[in-house]
Amino acid sequence: MEQQTHILVVEDEAAIRTALTDFLEFHGFRVSQAADGRQARQRVAREVFDLILLDLMLPEIGGEELCTLWRRDGVQTPIIMVTAKGQEKDKIMGLDLGADDYITKPFSLEEMLARIRAVLRRTDPARAVGQTFAFGDLAIDMAALKATRDGRDIDISKREAGIIQYFAANPNRVVGREELYREVWQDTLTDLGTRTVDMHIAKLRAKIEPDSAEPKIIQTVRGAGYRYECGKQEGTM
Repeated sequence: MEQQTHILVVEDEAAIRTALTDFLEFHGFRVSQAADGRQARQRVAREVFDLILLDLMLPEIGGEELCTLWRRDGVQTPIIMVTAKGQEKDKIMGLDLGADDYITKPFSLEEMLARIRAVLRRTDPARAVGQTFAFGDLAIDMAALKATRDGRDIDISKREAGIIQYFAANPNRVVGREELYREVWQDTLTDLGTRTVDMHIAKLRAKIEPDSAEPKIIQTVRGAGYRYECGKQEGTM
């Protein structure tokens, strides 16, 4: 049975908190609540969430400070900020603090749901491609960490699986090394990181490309990064 997506709703107004919780649970999410910033920080320290819906105007610890503290502490959970502030500079500040999206009150519940689903797809490529999918002329099984071509299994590492997932979730566009390192390695790119990305791509190509000297599945875009051209390779499922 597929595990429910776990969302933390951080909102000090009880009526709003209850309405958001009821709506999200109706749409199949597992929901926990926090009524102030201190409680939210404690919950995130001891529980794992897939997304945080964070009101900015909170008692104890404000939403902006919370976001800063979480990102400083290495919490990578996607955050959607919710606030009555609607000026562009406020949105930019929220995103600069580490939020993944920003929604302004008043908003429709349908808009909130759409934003939550979009952030989850963007921050977790597995949600966009699933656990079993086609990649070039390969069948990829993420649970077994195997690629299959013509009945032959090709073992792939967890890191290589992460690279494949990210390309599969972002087909037909250039993915830069910095983006790939940030999203797969969850770190900031350095000179060493650049070499690490290139090395992993080379090793992955050697496993999945019929001719890794002239790659067709993961193509190099000189000076920009790499691109997975979905649907343009022979044998694509």
